[in-house]
Amino acid sequence: MLINLPYPQKSKAWHFRFIVLMSIILSLVFIFSYKRSNGSKAMPLLNYPELEHRSSGELSLLTYNIAGLPELISSAETPRAASIRTIGERINRFDIVNLQEDFNYNFELYSSNLHVFRTVSMGTVPFGDGLSTLSKYPIKESERISWRDCSGSDCLTPKGFSYVRLEIAKDVFLDVYNIHATAQDNRSAVLARKKNLEQLANYIKEKSADQPLLVMGDFNAHYAFAEDNVRAFRSEMDLVDSWVFLRNQGRLPDHEENFIAQHALTVTDDCESIDKIYFRNSKQLIFKPKNYQVQHELFSTDAGEPLSDHCAISLNLEWELNDSLMTSDKKPKFIDQFEGFHEGE
Repeated sequence: MLINLPYPQKSKAWHFRFIVLMSIILSLVFIFSYKRSNGSKAMPLLNYPELEHRSSGELSLLTYNIAGLPELISSAETPRAASIRTIGERINRFDIVNLQEDFNYNFELYSSNLHVFRTVSMGTVPFGDGLSTLSKYPIKESERISWRDCSGSDCLTPKGFSYVRLEIAKDVFLDVYNIHATAQDNRSAVLARKKNLEQLANYIKEKSADQPLLVMGDFNAHYAFAEDNVRAFRSEMDLVDSWVFLRNQGRLPDHEENFIAQHALTVTDDCESIDKIYFRNSKQLIFKPKNYQVQHELFSTDAGEPLSDHCAISLNLEWELNDSLMTSDKKPKFIDQFEGFHEGE
């Protein structure tokens, strides 16, 4: 989450001019606190095996805000370079990883990371959006989109969302979105965040109509906060919230009067997090979620200190193609799990 400076919401044109001006000032502050990113191009791997034709499989997923702002202004308590180097190594066990705030320590992040396919880093603050997707499956297409609306310190970087299309088996494709929505709960920030999700929804409708989806990232939003529109976003996009489905008995949390968000590091498997993993089936591809987990231990130091100012959220997602799902009565096997499941409004 970016520092909370009292700048009002501005237009995209102002956003650009402001970033140019601030880049000159910030560069003097940051020059001693970071190494410039070497980018996030995939490491070359000779003779990478061609994907097999498969009708089913399982994906291990992770979303994690890694607090990659320069240490001078980061709200994380552990040293940033060493912590992010450790994060880069520990995320190796996951197939698809969405990271937020991958700003100033991209070199450290990739120093021990083994993911073959990565989105290309946009660079450090104030030039980068901090969004990185790392995958063990080929990235066939990618795009980054900045928010049209922002508020406060979030206007200091081109925050937004990213899109990648992954090939998880021969000719089997999955659209993956990485999001970092506007932070804070003041009036200006709430309005910007609402517009963020509306912008994302419109893009998904155009780019990923009828496609299987993953939407993972830092939404900075709660169902319990009545001013947030994450509930409407989930419904409009026909998404399944993995935490709601697996840990909250399929019920969306009720709105709470005078809602106050708890600290991001105190979330558990049994409470809502602003860091979310959504998925959506298609006619061709059906998912079965399991093992939703807040990864406290994995992403802590030996002394038990968190490596970031957010918790990492993981999920396992089984998948099957529709052609292989049919049982003797022509009914998809995974569909049984979703029958009667309607997330409470």
